[in-house]
Amino acid sequence: MAGVSLGVMALIVVIAVMSGFSKDLRDKILGTNSHVVVSNINREIVENYEDVLAKVRTVEGVTAVAPFIMNQVMLIHGDRVSGVVVRGIDPKREGTVSDLGNNMIAGAVLDLKMDPHFTKDGKLIGKRKRDGIILGKELARRMGVVAGDMVSMVSPVSHVTPVGLIPRMKLFKVVGIFESGMYEYDANLSFVSLRSAQKFFSMKGGVSGIEIRVSDIEQAGIIASEIQKKLDFPYLVRDWMRMNKNLFSALKLEKIVMFIILVLIILVAAFNIISTLFMLVMEKSKEIAILKSMGASRSSIIKIYSYQGLVIGLVGTLLGCATGFAIVPNLNEIVGLIESLFGIVAFPSDVYYLDRLPSDIQYMDSFLIIIFSILICLIASLYPAWRASKLDLADGLRYE
Repeated sequence: MAGVSLGVMALIVVIAVMSGFSKDLRDKILGTNSHVVVSNINREIVENYEDVLAKVRTVEGVTAVAPFIMNQVMLIHGDRVSGVVVRGIDPKREGTVSDLGNNMIAGAVLDLKMDPHFTKDGKLIGKRKRDGIILGKELARRMGVVAGDMVSMVSPVSHVTPVGLIPRMKLFKVVGIFESGMYEYDANLSFVSLRSAQKFFSMKGGVSGIEIRVSDIEQAGIIASEIQKKLDFPYLVRDWMRMNKNLFSALKLEKIVMFIILVLIILVAAFNIISTLFMLVMEKSKEIAILKSMGASRSSIIKIYSYQGLVIGLVGTLLGCATGFAIVPNLNEIVGLIESLFGIVAFPSDVYYLDRLPSDIQYMDSFLIIIFSILICLIASLYPAWRASKLDLADGLRYE
């Protein structure tokens, strides 16, 4: 029973952690990115993007759309230089397609706007002199900047002047800092307004692509196919699952492998059940012979031993379930206790992209684990039960 209980508990905890990790990673990716992205196959620029936005809005399941520009640049602050990805966004529409606004720890997405500011009396304050930029928390820490500091943005693509090739360079004011919880994004991503990005990258009237938010993220692939039919060539439509296919495929494969490995624990417990029942058959050979002499059939002998294996499986599985369901909600407290006892950091954020151990109990997976565990225990008891039913009456009573 203890062996079965340990195996079931380990399975439930590990599958919950794997499911929680996958869900947490998905939420963090979709917190900064949209559900579906439209881009141009032939060119880096999508022209007449307002017409594309209008077409996409007509597709069923689409809840919001917004244009964006994406490029690689270098940011300079003092003697610190960092290569990052910069995204040009529409501050007004970005909140409808991503959760960037909810991830802000300093400033706000609307601070990127360069619109004139007015007081309550209607007096014009004027526009901000410098274009704004929002940095990831880790990027800001690495460059040693806070909200209000100035950073220089340098494009690796130079432009031709009478004196030769000169790299594009512009000063930006840090107006906000965001934290997505995913180290890769927090350390390598920055945001500027769409208008600033168009000017800096000479993309007047054009964008890199269209961000789309859908009503059901699990149906994003189907909606993306509908959008592809609507727009046709030369547009390429990709949903979040397709853009992160390798990552989520690896997570799914890892979950399956962990399930197989941990099932071996239950199989070890099943071998213990077999050996225990074999010993019981040898010990109770006299009782079995007496039962058979009183008219007990082979099937009734099989039932006695198979029921015993079933009871072991039921009790062990229920104990394992109860223990597993008790551990999963308190997993972070348990990990924190282990970290404090041994002075270690179990999950560094720069390695695992998370600051806590996520867990999400999958009741369907847990149900399958319960059924699978009970079946293994029942099947493990059948052979010893069959051997008990085959016991010869004379051999059982020979030495009695």
